Amino acid sequence: MAARNVSPNSNGNSDSGGENNAFIDQLKIQHLRNKTQVSLLTTQVNKPIMIPKKLKDEILNNLDSQLEDLLEDFCQEVEESNTHGSSHTNGEVKKTSSRDRELPDKVFVSRRSVLTELFEISHIQTLKNIFIAVLIIFSMNTILADFIEKGGTGSLSDAWQKHGFRLVIDLNLVYWAFGKLSIVVQIWVGMMFSTLLVYPCLYFWAISRPLGRAGLPDWLMLVAYIVYQIAFMAYPIKMLGEHQFPFASAFIVLLEQTRLVMKSHAFVRENAARALRYKPHSEQDQGPCPDFSCYLYFLFAPTLVYRDTYPRTNKIRWSYVVSNFAQVFGCTIYIYYVFYRFCVPIFQNFNSDHVTPKRMVIGIFGCTLPGVLILFIGFFALLHSWLNAFAEMLRFGDRLFYKDWWNSSHFSNYYRTWNVVVHDWLYCYVYKDIYNISHKNQTLAMSSVFFISAVFHEYILMMAFGFFYPILFIMFGTMGFGLMFVPKGSKNGRVLNIMMWVCLFLGMGILMCLYSMEWFARRNCSITTDSFLDYLIPRTWTCDVVL
Repeated sequence: MAARNVSPNSNGNSDSGGENNAFIDQLKIQHLRNKTQVSLLTTQVNKPIMIPKKLKDEILNNLDSQLEDLLEDFCQEVEESNTHGSSHTNGEVKKTSSRDRELPDKVFVSRRSVLTELFEISHIQTLKNIFIAVLIIFSMNTILADFIEKGGTGSLSDAWQKHGFRLVIDLNLVYWAFGKLSIVVQIWVGMMFSTLLVYPCLYFWAISRPLGRAGLPDWLMLVAYIVYQIAFMAYPIKMLGEHQFPFASAFIVLLEQTRLVMKSHAFVRENAARALRYKPHSEQDQGPCPDFSCYLYFLFAPTLVYRDTYPRTNKIRWSYVVSNFAQVFGCTIYIYYVFYRFCVPIFQNFNSDHVTPKRMVIGIFGCTLPGVLILFIGFFALLHSWLNAFAEMLRFGDRLFYKDWWNSSHFSNYYRTWNVVVHDWLYCYVYKDIYNISHKNQTLAMSSVFFISAVFHEYILMMAFGFFYPILFIMFGTMGFGLMFVPKGSKNGRVLNIMMWVCLFLGMGILMCLYSMEWFARRNCSITTDSFLDYLIPRTWTCDVVL
């Protein structure tokens, strides 16, 4: 999950308007340029350079179709603005304000991910190759450093007998971070089974409730649903407290818990309203509850917004699935190398190297580069590779899991485009509901979205790390929310994009530095109190730190 801004400008699909249209046009033009370059390179040097007639016709046809599409989109936008912005009564035009408009719904269409499109451009593919080369260099650096440290004295055979395969590649930190996976699988099976029980309960209520307005059975169902969600949140917390999982295994449990909570709420939210509106023998009679197969598909589909059907692809490309899972594995090793080489050496001796304001500043700026690298790699692993692998296995057609957030010149657009999957859920089931309940109060709806998102982000970090240190909550809930109200600039988009990246670099540096300090402080510093306050008070404050 990521910080989200949800507003009626999201247009149901969370589109950011002109910026995304311009970005798509750039992709089309770049594809034409690539084809032209290939044709020119294949032409013999000693012959005059001639563009083939077939390619010339294709370029002209593509340009014509693009102009027609742009004109059609413009006319459609004008018609929609006239339709939504005014109403005709007795020949008079009555303008309606934005507060009187109904918020659009999420619409699923078949489309590929942005990076999938970009990787067809040779220049962008080269950037990916550079990241792979850096991973190889990181691997060589770590392997050589471990080899020299462990096998530098004595014979190589003695070192191999002592360390074995760890003489070359020491992945003890990875093994520890993903420890107790068998228990993690057991917890996941329990959570999945309880989530599957949502369907028969909702189905029984939907077919047995009296038709008409909400009555006592409906209120009892609502109470039972709330109790279920509370119990579902409490079960993993209890298991995490009993087994003391390392942070990677804890992250798996917490992320799956959050995903299943959002999935079950989306299914109940959509179909409870469907059951309440149900009228038998009507023209739109689809039954009070969908089939179980729809619910089962939704639980594994890479979306958090429920629909009975989604756009599907024709076939499964298993080579594409394997390549995406391989990329997830590579990104995991990548994050390990970044953290192991850049962060552990700085903070592992926190108890002996007291932190001063000078070293605090140096530590924050020293963590900016590894922090942003982890941001990039985590984004690529989860929002691109992982989701595309499941989308391919399930033939899920709509793969717009993110947009070109790196081009954002304002944080409002960044929040909408960084994680479209979570953004759509917040828009459909939080923003729209609060917007309608509060008589179309946009500020209240947006504030609620920020608060709920910040709470869940902090909950995941708190339970995974095993301590309460609300740095992310403070940064996101205060500064992040305040940046939403910074005026947008239309003429200095490049400068604003640079400033946004500066803020991201500094923010990731602060998070990486402070959370790493607290993590190692809780392992190196003595406990000052045995009460629950030790869980709430940062250990860095009580570890003889000179500030």
